[in-house]
Amino acid sequence: MEAVQSAEVPTPQTASVLTIDNLSKTFPGTRALSDAHLEIGAGEVHALVGQNGSGKSTLIKVLAGFHKADPGADARVSGEPFDIGHEVPDSLRFVHQDLGLVLELNTMDNLALRGGYTRGAGRRIKWREQERATRQVLGRFGIELDIHRPLSEASPVERTVVAIAGAMQGWSGGEGVLVLDEPTAVLPHDEVEHLLAMVREVRRAGTSVLYVSHRMDEIFGLADNVTVLRGGNVVATVPVSDVDHRELAKLMVGEDVDPDFRVSVVAETDPPAALELRDVRGHHLRGLDLDVARGEIVGIAGLAGDGLFELPAAIAGFSSRQVQGRIRLPQRSLDWHKLSEASRLGIPLVPADRVRDAIIPDFAVAENLTLSSLERYGSPRKLRHAKEREVVGRWTERLGIVTSSPAALISTLSGGNQQKVVIARCLAREPDILILSEPTAGVDIGTRVAIYELMAKLAEEGLSIVVASSDLSDLIAMCTRVVVLRDGRIGAELDAEDLTETQLIHEIEADRIGERDEQLN
Repeated sequence: MEAVQSAEVPTPQTASVLTIDNLSKTFPGTRALSDAHLEIGAGEVHALVGQNGSGKSTLIKVLAGFHKADPGADARVSGEPFDIGHEVPDSLRFVHQDLGLVLELNTMDNLALRGGYTRGAGRRIKWREQERATRQVLGRFGIELDIHRPLSEASPVERTVVAIAGAMQGWSGGEGVLVLDEPTAVLPHDEVEHLLAMVREVRRAGTSVLYVSHRMDEIFGLADNVTVLRGGNVVATVPVSDVDHRELAKLMVGEDVDPDFRVSVVAETDPPAALELRDVRGHHLRGLDLDVARGEIVGIAGLAGDGLFELPAAIAGFSSRQVQGRIRLPQRSLDWHKLSEASRLGIPLVPADRVRDAIIPDFAVAENLTLSSLERYGSPRKLRHAKEREVVGRWTERLGIVTSSPAALISTLSGGNQQKVVIARCLAREPDILILSEPTAGVDIGTRVAIYELMAKLAEEGLSIVVASSDLSDLIAMCTRVVVLRDGRIGAELDAEDLTETQLIHEIEADRIGERDEQLN
């Protein structure tokens, strides 16, 4: 396919619901958007893609009134002009990456915080009517959940559904646009289809959807048209049917990128063990044994209910539930330790949800990067700032972290650059073992490849890495071996050299396929 030169939008079959022209946004020292154009037709799912830092989040935040647009922008909803950046029409509804939920409250209260409580005489809340209204709001999305249970106990997909339901309260849809900003970024892949089905249902009701995602399979399975941002500029808007994965990746990055990229890890011959786990038990884990050699990248595959996310947290000593078992690090000591005391071993973890569990939004990039290794830069009374700056500079350069300054708040960085800071924080501790959980969640394809290449380089330098991911492309791209969890145990072990996604899915679903066959018979 030839490079797309024009940013003209294909003429929609129906009138445009949302049209934006000449949208620019300038921050001090940075032009984040430059004369951007976006047009969404009625009943259309329109994807917005680009690398981290390309301007996607800025465009969404201007549209939502969080940022003010530069003068000269023109915006219309159903042909009616509005002052973009200052005015948000009711026909535009938003679900941001930060879902804006109060996890300590239940579903009913979270929806009421947005839509209001049903009140009677004396302003008393009419709880029965409130409960009925809540169930009615959720009913259109075909999901059942305990509306009285705190959202802290809900699954990621249930929380996302509540956020979407909240955004659409009091709105029948029709000629409007629902904006979904990375709705699946922290969802396990086995839950993504539930959300996509809900998006399709919203579309069937006549509502247009502006869908922001880094996951290529979602774009090609859901969207009609796709707009590509690069460096704050709209470089193309094309029908999804006119491009393939590789062509879309090239538009995003500006150069040819292989979506099926794999690194080559040169392993040692007969390397010594670096991590040994025995009889690991927990909420989902049922007596698991695992050995990881020095310089090995071991992938963990499976579903959340199989222990996929419980295992990495347990190894690093960050499990929120009681775990049992033994752990040993032979390169450090021949002593076995209780897994419940694993936090003392100092094994760094890149958690699955960086926003909730890793970054401190009100801290600077440098502070977030060095937070877990401050003892290396001085005493509790006095920090050696020169040493800290040297470490921050070294890891910022090595990981390609894009930031205006190490003193900038980490909340000003794109999701991919925040992820790089979290990885840099772990590596600044100079570990011999690193645990990664969902390492590329919300990360663009260019950053993915950079992470894969970095992990391969570190493995060749002797670092042992455990990667737990529901995104099978992570496991295929960088692992030397993949173990598949089933019902809390290792159900299969695969050499990653010739591994395919089909093989992995088959192994993950093996027991469940047999159970379904028995039920059918």
